[in-house]
Amino acid sequence: MASTTGKNRSILAGLVAPVTETPTIERGAPATERLSTRLTGLARVTSGDVKEKTLKLVDPARCRMWSRHNRRYDLLDETSCADLLESLRSQGEQEFPAIVRRVDDDPAFDYEVISGARRHWSVSYLRNIEHREIRYLIEERELTDEQAFRLADVENRSRRDISDYERALDYRHAVETFYGGVAQRMAERLEVPRAWLSRFLDLGKLPTDVVEAFGDIRLLRENHAREIKPLLADDDSRPKVMAEAKRLAAQQAACRAAGKAMLEPPKVISALKAVASRKPAAKAARPATVVSSDSGAALFTLVRKGSKKVVLELALDADASNADFESAFQRELQRLRLKA
Repeated sequence: MASTTGKNRSILAGLVAPVTETPTIERGAPATERLSTRLTGLARVTSGDVKEKTLKLVDPARCRMWSRHNRRYDLLDETSCADLLESLRSQGEQEFPAIVRRVDDDPAFDYEVISGARRHWSVSYLRNIEHREIRYLIEERELTDEQAFRLADVENRSRRDISDYERALDYRHAVETFYGGVAQRMAERLEVPRAWLSRFLDLGKLPTDVVEAFGDIRLLRENHAREIKPLLADDDSRPKVMAEAKRLAAQQAACRAAGKAMLEPPKVISALKAVASRKPAAKAARPATVVSSDSGAALFTLVRKGSKKVVLELALDADASNADFESAFQRELQRLRLKA
């Protein structure tokens, strides 16, 4: 009887093993408790409460990043992935699976990562640098590009380790690619407020020079775009702001190359606002030419207005005759026409 029970236990374990949503039972729990929990899990699957998922452990080198992945893989390093590295070292395995879909167009890869770039980088680092025997835990799904975008967005929207600017670029491309350029349609699909989405779209539209003025895109926030947007919208301030942004970008690049501290975002914003509010230098007044009669009476003044125009102001109370005015005018007219 005991052997029959053991056999049944084995069969049931095989049936429910793929279920990932059932509560985790710690090692060392009584066999009856583990069997009870798995039976409960099987009941939930058959009743439709839980969908069965199959997870795989694969070589991360066989997985590439989706071309529309919303995280800059090249910005990942030991600092940005420190928490994951520590968890993987202590547990010896990946806790949550990455979401992938199968690749059919490249023999070098089997999957592309929709969500899980940091996990991919961390597992790869531990395998290649620390030579640990650890594999990449994945869940394969069939997804359209639009579905993949929404899934990645939901996965990363609340994460603080993905920058506002990375998210903004993702939204900017998505609204054109999937929603016909209509932000309202995209907001409804993502179930987010239209105003909230618009702020990120504005951030994603910032000119390259302005983005580079911050030195590191991870420091660029959506509230910065709100402060800069009116400066760029004004025809008078935009050229000055763009010129200052270019200067700041060069300064930030020089600091980064020299290993020096870069200008922080509040100071970048202040510099752009300062140059935008700067009034243009007043143009020097053009000198006036006073034309007098032969007897020395001031008849009129001439003021240049560009290269082709002259403004004439008559001194009507001058002690001179009309003939004096006519003679002086003809003389000056002849002189000015010769110079024109």
